[in-house]
Amino acid sequence: MLRHLLLCLLFIPAGSAWSQRIASLEVDISRPMNGLAIPAEADLDAITFLPDSALELLKVQSDGKIYPVPFQIDQDGRRTLHWIVAPQPGKKVVFQLVKKTSGPTTGGDSIRAVADNGSLTISDGDQHLLEYVYKTVYPPAGIDTAYKRSGFIHPLWSPHGQILTRIQAPDHYHHYGVWDPWTHVLYKGDTVDFWNLKDRKGTVRFARFASIVSGPVFAQYEALQEHVAFHKDGGEEVAMNELQTVRVYCSPDSNDYYFFDLTIQLNCATPYPVRLLAYRYGGVGWRATADWNKDNSEVLTSEGKTRKEADGSKARWCIVQGAVGGDYAGAEMISYPGNYNYPEPLRVWPDNSNGRGDMYANFSPTKDIDWPLIPGHNYVLRYRWVVFNGHFTKEKAESAWQYFSTPAKVTIIH
Repeated sequence: MLRHLLLCLLFIPAGSAWSQRIASLEVDISRPMNGLAIPAEADLDAITFLPDSALELLKVQSDGKIYPVPFQIDQDGRRTLHWIVAPQPGKKVVFQLVKKTSGPTTGGDSIRAVADNGSLTISDGDQHLLEYVYKTVYPPAGIDTAYKRSGFIHPLWSPHGQILTRIQAPDHYHHYGVWDPWTHVLYKGDTVDFWNLKDRKGTVRFARFASIVSGPVFAQYEALQEHVAFHKDGGEEVAMNELQTVRVYCSPDSNDYYFFDLTIQLNCATPYPVRLLAYRYGGVGWRATADWNKDNSEVLTSEGKTRKEADGSKARWCIVQGAVGGDYAGAEMISYPGNYNYPEPLRVWPDNSNGRGDMYANFSPTKDIDWPLIPGHNYVLRYRWVVFNGHFTKEKAESAWQYFSTPAKVTIIH
């Protein structure tokens, strides 16, 4: 994943006529990074109104040397400058935003989101990272077509290319990689199940993309998904709207990890309220690779719980990892402090599931409490996933949570 940073090897002598300084950006890295990069951002309109094409971002070394850094600007109301801070020692790291007068342009769309033939694939260079499936996928021949589904992530690849997800397992044909239905939902006096598709009470389906973005720092999609209630008379209606946003960041320092942010925004689709009823699972679920079983995989939560203890416990983060495809890989799921019922309860399958210890993990905010949704309001769940190869430690997991829950402070010095 270092392809997009080859340009950063170009040394720009301090004080050269290559650029003119606009402001310094000091990033607070006083909390341990433990070998993980972090995203940083700044309100660009608070710094300059120069056009995007006139700007360059430089990293300032302690010896005075400076290097160009890939950056990305989004235009959601105000311009926001995004870049990645590689892991390093110290309490702060300094960048310069400059007016470009000559020289090469850093960046390019090295991390790309491409929609084609029913699937949107996000790749960093030639390495696929995740695929969002927006076409309707049917179960295998001879299996009830009620199990069809769209709007899910599969495959989720490790940085080395192993697949970490599974869909339509014979024990649960309604399992679809990384997906986010709700199980017991009270709507118009009836209980709807958007999860167990065979019951024919409801489903979740892709409606359209709101945006697709590629860039030098992240790729992103925003997908509108509909939570559809089925009526006994054969009719249907959308009970909830969901805007799912997935932003995948490149890793500037290693080919062994990357991370993505998953944001779910829910609202009532009609004037009728929706109540997500307490149940042991619901929300963002992960049906993991069939390579994993009780003997070659493990779970560790922020509270020190292992797989035998994790189910029903509450956690800020949860690591799931194991042997896969001749390698070792996994993901850390991180919950945001603003999420409903935080720290969130976990649903983790016991180590005797299906007789071999198949792996399933789920942050389930409604595991022990109802969640009422009122028309006219938006409800947001935010998660960060760190996807990795190798063994992930609790120290790394805690650092990733720290910088997600409280992003690094950026001080602007004009």
